[in-house]
Amino acid sequence: MSIKKRGEVWHIDIVAPDGSRIRRSTGTADKKQALEYHDRLKAELWETSRINKKPTRLFEEAIILMLKDGEHQARFDYKQAHAEYFLNIFSGRDLSTITGEELTNSIPTFHAKTKKPIANGTKNRYRSTILRAFSLAHKMNWIDAVPYIPRYGEPKVRVRWITKEKASLLIQNLKLQWMKDVCFFALSTGARMSEIFTLTWHNVDLVNRVATVTNENAKSGKARALLLNHDAMELVRKLRFRNNCEYVFTRSTKKRVRDIDRRDFKQACQLSGIDNFHFHDLRHTWASWHVQAGTPLYTLKNLGGWETLEMVNKYAHLNADHMLEFANNVTFTTQGLLNDTMGNVRNG
Repeated sequence: MSIKKRGEVWHIDIVAPDGSRIRRSTGTADKKQALEYHDRLKAELWETSRINKKPTRLFEEAIILMLKDGEHQARFDYKQAHAEYFLNIFSGRDLSTITGEELTNSIPTFHAKTKKPIANGTKNRYRSTILRAFSLAHKMNWIDAVPYIPRYGEPKVRVRWITKEKASLLIQNLKLQWMKDVCFFALSTGARMSEIFTLTWHNVDLVNRVATVTNENAKSGKARALLLNHDAMELVRKLRFRNNCEYVFTRSTKKRVRDIDRRDFKQACQLSGIDNFHFHDLRHTWASWHVQAGTPLYTLKNLGGWETLEMVNKYAHLNADHMLEFANNVTFTTQGLLNDTMGNVRNG
C-alpha cells in the first residue's frame, strides 16, 4: 500500500515514473483527503515525465499548412478539392491519433457524382496531397512520424507520339482557330497545357525569343525558360496583333482560355486517323521529334523542364544511331583474324 498512517497523519510512498521514490507526509489525518493528495501527486508526476509530449494539433491545422505550401503551385484547385474531401472525414481529430490504415481507407475509390471507379493515378494524387499535409506537420514537430500510405500501382509511362505529317493533318482538321494555335504551340515548344493557358504577354520576350513559365505555373514549382523556335515565334507574333488580352492564348480577342475544346480535339484525331491520343501526347511528340533529330537527352531535359534525366530516358530508344559510333570503339578482333577464326569453327 502506498499510503500509511503514522500517528495521526497519513504518509505516502510513491515510485515515480523515472524510478525515484517519494516519501512524504500528506499533512492530514483525513484518509479521504490523503488519498486525493496521493492520486493528484501521482498524476502530476506522470505528467511531468511527459513534459516532452507534443501539444494536441488538429487535422485542420495540417491541412492549412498544406494549402499555404501549395497555393502558388500549379493545379492548386486540385489540392483545395482534396482538402475539402479529407476535412469531411477527419475534421476535429487529433492529428497524432490518425493512423496510416485510416488514411489508406479514406482514399476515394469511386467518383461522387458519376459513381465510376477512380483510376489509380487519381488515387495517388489524393495520397500525395494528404501525405504532404502530414509531412509538413512532421517537419513542424507536431507529430512523431508520417503515417504510411501504400502507393497504388499505375501503368508504365505511356509514350504516344505521331509523325510530323500526322501532326500537320491533325491541326488542319481542328475547326477552332484558337485550338489550332494552342496545338501548334504545344508541338513547337513541348509546353504543358497549364503552362500554355497561364502564359501572359508580360512573360514573353520576343527579342530574346523566350517565354518564362513562372514558379506558380510550373509543375515543379520552379520557374523555367520556354524557348521559342522559329515556328513558335511566327505564331506568337501573329497572336500579339490579334488579341488585347493579358493572356497569350484566348478564345476571342479578350476571353482567356482555361482548357482545350475536347470535342474539337477528339473529332480532329478521328478525321486524321489518330487513335488513343491525348493533348499531353503533343508534348511526347515534341520530345520524340527532338530525340530523333539527335538532341541530347540532357539538353532535352532542360528544354522540357523535367526534374530528372530519368524522366526523359523513356524517349532514348527512339534514336540509337548516335551510339553506333561508340559501339564500334570496342571490337573483338581484327577482320582478318575474325575470318580465320570463323573458318576454323566451320572446319571443326
